[in-house]
Amino acid sequence: MTDHVAPTSRLLVLHDYGMGGSWWWVHARSVREVRETFADVEVVDSPETVERAEGWGLDEAWVDGATTPDGLDGLRAKREAQRGLAGFGALADRKTVWLRRRWDYEDDEDMTLYLMEVEADGRRTRQVALVPGGTGVRSGPDDWPFNPPVVDLYDPELVGMEISEDEFETHWRSARHVDEA
Repeated sequence: MTDHVAPTSRLLVLHDYGMGGSWWWVHARSVREVRETFADVEVVDSPETVERAEGWGLDEAWVDGATTPDGLDGLRAKREAQRGLAGFGALADRKTVWLRRRWDYEDDEDMTLYLMEVEADGRRTRQVALVPGGTGVRSGPDDWPFNPPVVDLYDPELVGMEISEDEFETHWRSARHVDEA
């Protein structure tokens, strides 16, 4: 009997932690399989970046392999812990998601709320920062000095942060542009 296993592709995977990132080659059957297996990663498909990465000497991993390189192993463990939680992957197949959240690294005195519009690939496309007692400040990718880390739409915690498109748009229209702030 022949084992019919779907072929894998070698994908360039990035865990962007804000001011830097970790990179690996991951052999998987699909981009979705990578996202379902590892938390907080994106698959980079820019031909220029993929070509440059060929010379970086990156670790290689198989999505269903018995071992995983350092760094990527923690992202696999995080995803495994999330998998059984209510809401896991609930936002992953949406074209656009709108969220309200504070950043994890904010200090307790900073009560800024961020309203974000996030596309299916996890990239923020627009954002409104709401400061208590102040006017909202809106911004988009052209206003940011570098791309923000991708939002992991498989993360079950995000389900409780979802807002409606109407709520986002109301704040977007009333906020001033970051250049006016």
